[in-house]
Amino acid sequence: MTHAATNPSRSTGSVLGFPLAGFSLFQSMLLSLAAAFFTFFLTTCVAIFSLLVWNGVLHHTIDYADSYRYVGLPAGVLVLVLAVPFFAALWIRAKVQK
Repeated sequence: MTHAATNPSRSTGSVLGFPLAGFSLFQSMLLSLAAAFFTFFLTTCVAIFSLLVWNGVLHHTIDYADSYRYVGLPAGVLVLVLAVPFFAALWIRAKVQK
């Protein structure tokens, strides 16, 4: 008895133990949005703290709103653009294999 035959996540793939199969269309789009929001907030946080150090150490006056405009928003949109086709392809592949 093989373990891969009884465990569908082994044959479809997983990332860090998280199976990449069995999502509905709504769940796939929700995961795409969640990834984009997480990326937006994480990169914005890193950018704000970087500007905090930059402004404090070098006595510059760079606006903190630049971290949203030039770092957080592009990173979030990029992840959204990459995640939607990825999760949509997983959903389509699951529908075709059924």
